[in-house]
Amino acid sequence: MPAGSAPLLPPLAAGPSSLWRLGSGYLNSFPKDKHYKALNTAVHQEGPIGLGEHYFQQPEGMLLPRSRPTPAPPQKASCRLWAAMGKLQSKLRHSTYKYSRPDGIIEERTQTNAFQEYSPAHVDTVSVVAALNSDLCVSGGKDKVSCVHKSDQFFSASRDRTVMMWDLHGSVQPRQHFSGHAMVVTGVAVSPDSSQLCTGSRDNSLLLWDVGTGQCVERAAVSRNLVTHLCWVPREPYVLQTSEDKTIRLWDSRGLQVAHQFPTKQHIQTYCEASEDGHMCISCSSGFGGEGCEATLWDLRQTRDRICEYKGHFQTVASCVFLPRALALMPVVATSSHDCRVKIWNRDTGACLSTLSLDGSGPLTSLAVGDTRSLLCASFSRGIHLLRVDHGPGLELREVAAF
Repeated sequence: MPAGSAPLLPPLAAGPSSLWRLGSGYLNSFPKDKHYKALNTAVHQEGPIGLGEHYFQQPEGMLLPRSRPTPAPPQKASCRLWAAMGKLQSKLRHSTYKYSRPDGIIEERTQTNAFQEYSPAHVDTVSVVAALNSDLCVSGGKDKVSCVHKSDQFFSASRDRTVMMWDLHGSVQPRQHFSGHAMVVTGVAVSPDSSQLCTGSRDNSLLLWDVGTGQCVERAAVSRNLVTHLCWVPREPYVLQTSEDKTIRLWDSRGLQVAHQFPTKQHIQTYCEASEDGHMCISCSSGFGGEGCEATLWDLRQTRDRICEYKGHFQTVASCVFLPRALALMPVVATSSHDCRVKIWNRDTGACLSTLSLDGSGPLTSLAVGDTRSLLCASFSRGIHLLRVDHGPGLELREVAAF
């Protein structure tokens, strides 16, 4: 590992991925196979995602909170498991935290959050979560996620070096199987028209696949390019890629050639996401004790310069997302970190607008946009957190449910 880089959490063996119906509450558990797959999931969706005004509703067939259903049994490697989400508890949390403002002032704030907590579906670390549509999200163990526009399919990547395509409304067996990497697959991204799949691995390679046929159509490799995440740029033939070699690369899918390499950072780049208009991208860095631990905004147009940095986390930043423009008067981004904090930033100035500390959650591993007021956050120790952004004198971020 390069000197000065904090180690990433390894993609250990994981349980099945889970499909949550946020409206009706059903859980569909996709099985892990005999190789104990660590899922790396890409999903399709169309238009803005809405979790609804109630954010998290009762599972179908359950009574109101006064009725206490029995938690779902431990998940097994079966074809399909449908279970209620489990026991609902109301909790009151008091959280005190400090953070440094861009002007150097350290502020301390106390939050009081009332939220609903359900028995978790995953029995181990949840490393990926993504909203599929207005009432569905999918989660998986020890992996990452990339979202594109609407379909009924998602893709899981595994320690056994394969990728599978699943149909949410079809057979319980995978619809397509992609095999070609020599090591664990650590990144997946689907083209905007859903016709192509790009995968990356710790074998230093990227593969481009025809989704319809399952055939590999392009292959490229760069020395020491241990892929950590992939993201397809909306409305463009380009794929963004972060790596343990501290670089962010922009690949042209037409021939799978490197179109641009951004200036090398000081720490491992853990995640990347492109803005909806395709004009900018954001990446985030590993680190410890405040060294590194930042997110960086880049221009994807002609100059391809660094625009802004977001500094304030104290451990590895694992995920970063652009938030809907309707959420605030100014453009904003959000980050989640191994320091148990989610932060919202002014995209253009780098000012921290809100910080939420999820005490007891362990490292935060994945962040996804729910709708214009909601975020989904996966954690190492406490499953999935549903967060809400409230408008007041500023932006307030609070937890409303955990499952």
